[in-house]
Amino acid sequence: MITTLGRYFLKRYVVVTLWFFLGVASITFLIDFSETTGRFSDLDGFTVAGALYLTALRLPLIFQQTVPFITLFVGMTVLIALNRKSELVVARAAGISVWQFMTPFVLGAFVVGLVTTFALNPLAAWGQRQALQTQSEWRQSGNNASSRSIPWLRQISGNQDVILGARTVMEEGTLLVDAVLIHFDGDGRIILRQDAASAKLKEGYWLLNDVTETRPGEIPTRLATAKVDTNLQREFVQERLATPETVAFYDLSNKIAVARSFGVSTKALETQYHSLISLPLLLVAMTLIAATVSLKFSRFNQSRSVILGGILSGFVLYVVSVLVRAFGSSGVVPPFVAAWVPVVVALSLGATILLHQEDG
Repeated sequence: MITTLGRYFLKRYVVVTLWFFLGVASITFLIDFSETTGRFSDLDGFTVAGALYLTALRLPLIFQQTVPFITLFVGMTVLIALNRKSELVVARAAGISVWQFMTPFVLGAFVVGLVTTFALNPLAAWGQRQALQTQSEWRQSGNNASSRSIPWLRQISGNQDVILGARTVMEEGTLLVDAVLIHFDGDGRIILRQDAASAKLKEGYWLLNDVTETRPGEIPTRLATAKVDTNLQREFVQERLATPETVAFYDLSNKIAVARSFGVSTKALETQYHSLISLPLLLVAMTLIAATVSLKFSRFNQSRSVILGGILSGFVLYVVSVLVRAFGSSGVVPPFVAAWVPVVVALSLGATILLHQEDG
């Protein structure tokens, strides 16, 4: 009986999950498409087909970020529906405990977490890389692109002291778009500024294209190409400029090892790695939170305050998780602690509340 009931509950969970994913995908696609159109419609390279393509590329990453909320709402929806049809009452009357009929939902949430980590995350990382490349191509063809945070690198090679910056980083940091190179002399004074449409890292030098050189007191000059010597290795630049969102789960451990070998901070990558590993248990915690506010029997209506409490609890857990992960990425707390402490605390609280409600 328990096996048959478990399959039935799991089937209900899977069906509701698919409907939620479909609904969230539709709404997210429309919202992100509208935002993309508003941000880039004035650029020469913008097309409606390109905006649809860019939105589709970004959709997996948005899904990955919203999976905890989807799991919370799926759990609440399924349990409330079963309560309204008195199916949970029948299960309790048959001697099945809350832990037995909650097992299919916990298992479903855990599987969703595994799929997100091992399948959705690599797709999201690839889509984010492609989306950044598409945005860069649009910005190159426009003259009024909006500015964004600029990653800076400093290289000291022989007598050269150069600071590099760019509007956009592509190809894992080896291609800088709208690059700026500022050269200093031995006394720390600026002697040359180079503005290039792109800077490609080659073996031992940066290859600049469409360069404008400006020296103090001189008229700027334009060059088709220019070379700037560098002692930066390709692997170092890739680890220094790569963002965790563009690195697939399967590559994170290797990226962390390479970054450590170059002395580059790995806090952000380690936090991302542990967050993805702990994601299945975070979804289980969301399911337990949903159960704490949805298992009380109500034939016609669940208490609005109880449902709102569940939503707020899930929201607080999500915000705390994101905040603590930010602390882990910045090195304020160890990445392992930042990723796992909110999950362990949420699991403990959810299990404790269920024990109190069901077992006294």
